[in-house]
Amino acid sequence: MNADALLLETQRAFDGVAAGYDRSNAGNRLLCAMRQRARSTLVRFVSPGARILDLGCGPGTDAVELAKRGYRLTAVDWSPAMVHEAQQFVDANGLSERVTVRRLGIHEIGCLEPGGFDAVYSNFGPLNCAVDLGEALALIAARLRRDGVFIASVIGRVCPWEVGFYLLRGDWRRATVRFSRGLVPVPLAGRIVWTRYYAPGSFTRACVSAGLTPLWLRSLGLFAPPPYLQAFADRHPRAIGALERIDDRLGALPMCRQLGDHFLIALRKS
Repeated sequence: MNADALLLETQRAFDGVAAGYDRSNAGNRLLCAMRQRARSTLVRFVSPGARILDLGCGPGTDAVELAKRGYRLTAVDWSPAMVHEAQQFVDANGLSERVTVRRLGIHEIGCLEPGGFDAVYSNFGPLNCAVDLGEALALIAARLRRDGVFIASVIGRVCPWEVGFYLLRGDWRRATVRFSRGLVPVPLAGRIVWTRYYAPGSFTRACVSAGLTPLWLRSLGLFAPPPYLQAFADRHPRAIGALERIDDRLGALPMCRQLGDHFLIALRKS
């Protein structure tokens, strides 16, 4: 399949789940905790009032919360249905003056103003769906002003919970799917999202090649399980809380930050 076909199939997959996406996310405590940590990282490095480009904004969950904190956002997504949901969410919260929603894939952001943003933010792996990561990062770096910050939550290559969970079920193929070097088809509600998994080291090197300097890195979902184990988390809320606190204490250590369901990275354009 060529790049256009891969992107179109991924787009259709997210179109198919857009209507209930925010509601299902809000009911998943693991996912909400990861989302909150990504937003907190942006708040740590970027002051309110800054112009933010939110890549892969989905139904606008992060865009609305960040706008409420005083940020100004351009929120973009490749899925027309997600863009529709995001616009409705922004309008319902009376934030249309702070949030502009546009249907743009990451590969299309070259139409946006060069150097027009104080920060670029990408949560829950939109960059894992980029067909050409190097090209995507170059476009991102060009949109940042000098000393602007890029913050991304990226799906990692080595998730111990996932390997153990699927090995116990005898599903070797699913246990090792993240070790593939290329784009792999990941099911989503009967459709396919084409996904490439990254080790933090290789992703960081690609960012450096695009002119971005690393500031900070940590794992997400190393000790706490990944969001698709929501049912387990709902049965053991106290244990999950303890595991999330361990993640927060140890997730930035050199060995720990190489593992986990996601990693969270902050870089600066120098």
